[in-house]
Amino acid sequence: MIRHRTAIVALLTGLNFLNYLDRYIVAAVLPPLMLELGLSNFEGGLLATVFLLGYFATSPLFGKLGDRLSRKKLIAFGVLTWSAATIASGLSNSLWTLLAARAAVGIGEASYATLAPTIIDDVSPPDKKGKMMAIFFLAVPVGSALGFLLGGFIQARWGWRTAFFVGGGPGIVLSLLCLAIQEPVRTHLADAKAKITQTARTMFRVPLYRRAVLGYCAHTAAIGAFSFWAPTFISRHFLADLSDPTKPNAAAQALKNANFTFGLITVVAGAIGTVIGGIMADRALRGLPVIPEGASHDHVHNRMAANAQLKVCAIGVAIAFPLTAAAFLAPSAWLFFAFAGLAEVGLFLSTSPINLVLMRTVPAFMRASAMAVAIFSIHLLGDLWSPSVLGLSMDYLPISLAMMLLPFGFAVATAVWWPRKHEGEAGPAGNLPPARLHAD
Repeated sequence: MIRHRTAIVALLTGLNFLNYLDRYIVAAVLPPLMLELGLSNFEGGLLATVFLLGYFATSPLFGKLGDRLSRKKLIAFGVLTWSAATIASGLSNSLWTLLAARAAVGIGEASYATLAPTIIDDVSPPDKKGKMMAIFFLAVPVGSALGFLLGGFIQARWGWRTAFFVGGGPGIVLSLLCLAIQEPVRTHLADAKAKITQTARTMFRVPLYRRAVLGYCAHTAAIGAFSFWAPTFISRHFLADLSDPTKPNAAAQALKNANFTFGLITVVAGAIGTVIGGIMADRALRGLPVIPEGASHDHVHNRMAANAQLKVCAIGVAIAFPLTAAAFLAPSAWLFFAFAGLAEVGLFLSTSPINLVLMRTVPAFMRASAMAVAIFSIHLLGDLWSPSVLGLSMDYLPISLAMMLLPFGFAVATAVWWPRKHEGEAGPAGNLPPARLHAD
């Protein structure tokens, strides 16, 4: 059995790394894939949309099951499903078979993404939750970057199909290790008869949870479309900067260089942003005033802590908003990479604190459901539609003008996440639901 906290976090972080590697391989190989299958920009964007349909449609179910059943078994199922579906993506010979495979990848990832953070939260001591969550989510930029790097490298040599085979293979084996995790003992279990819709309504009555999710929707819409189309945008818009135009394979060379450089920047900027965000999330709690003991002590403290950590998220997207706009207007590829790298540091600041906020603002026995409802919401109102809409815009508008839709999303997230004074006050918890909903 895997019992030690460090080993559990290491395993789940490694699987999260594979999770994002598999997710972003499709973005790395998108141009040759679209060319072989004869897809338009809109149809290329649909690959992201159907993935997210599978992802967000099943996340509430996995969240509900995770509050009642063995989380490690559900996680193992998810890892096995997304890995097999990634391999199936490489076997697809039409738009429809590829759409089916990407939807299955989303179903598998929904189980993992919903439940893994709750186990890490359970095994982490209170003063290290931000650090542990930052380690887990460090796999997001690293895995995403390797998806770009590995996908670009493999497709340039052996074709885009091989990239999916290589990406999906390791998860088939590692899914079995999940069954060896010794799950933390839970003292509270959710009511098995409670409906998902009732659970969601209960959570959205909490102002901080509601605001955290709505800001996350705007953030996810913009960053989802950005990450999906970035290599294609770079290779098309800066073709002369990234390749030798006298060579017959200039476009392929430009795509390879775009994947490599963007992947390298993502792993460095994303790692810096994620680590700093985790540190800021923990430090945000140190300046909180001492709350007198009482019936509402925990509720008021949680509200103040969540408000302080949400400010870290707001600072990150406030940094990214002008820098992404500058990147899309940059006259050269290297200026684009400079602005985009700084913007990614800001975007990844929110990775750890936003997940802590989502779990801090609801009762402990509802955390898996809280993550599931958040995942459902951010994809339904976020990146479920944004890659397709951006692809459709690129079919009719100059690519730079179409990409300018994205900074707007970061501006909206900044406005929604910025703290409200009354939600951070150490006053009565009158705006919270009844205490029984917040029992720990």
